[in-house]
Amino acid sequence: MEIGLISDTHSYLDPNIAKIFASVDEIWHAGDFGTLEIATQLQELKPFRGVWGNIDTTDIREAFPEDAWFEIEGTSILMTHIAGRPGRYDKRTKPLLAKSVPDVLICGHSHMLRIEKDDKYGGMQYINPGAAGHHGAQLVRTVLKFEVAGGEVSNVRVIELGPRGRKKSSF
Repeated sequence: MEIGLISDTHSYLDPNIAKIFASVDEIWHAGDFGTLEIATQLQELKPFRGVWGNIDTTDIREAFPEDAWFEIEGTSILMTHIAGRPGRYDKRTKPLLAKSVPDVLICGHSHMLRIEKDDKYGGMQYINPGAAGHHGAQLVRTVLKFEVAGGEVSNVRVIELGPRGRKKSSF
């Protein structure tokens, strides 16, 4: 199954997202939508999953969970907005991982693209797609596409959307 992963849109959806995610089976958003309209636009493209982030308002928090635990193609997933990173997990994330370690932990919040295995948690795959919006410290806006099957993530592709601060995509 092919997944399109996006995070930290902060009320801006790049006009090329529909084309970029045309081949995916599902789109996942790791929080900080900014507006419920962003979620609605993504839901119109493909089957959709999301979690709310720290900037999201009540309407988004009522529509999406803070943490999404699910299994897809034999792969257990935990998606949350604020998780920290391997070696420095957030105080809310540590107890979640102590209770159950997923095959894949997906988060956003930092606006920094990061993909790595965490050997402390049995080789759990950690994925932060960076930020797709114009707010934050990231220099380049990014989204990811990858495949999920049998407890593994494979064929990960980083798609650069252009520099932060500009309203025009370089895709």
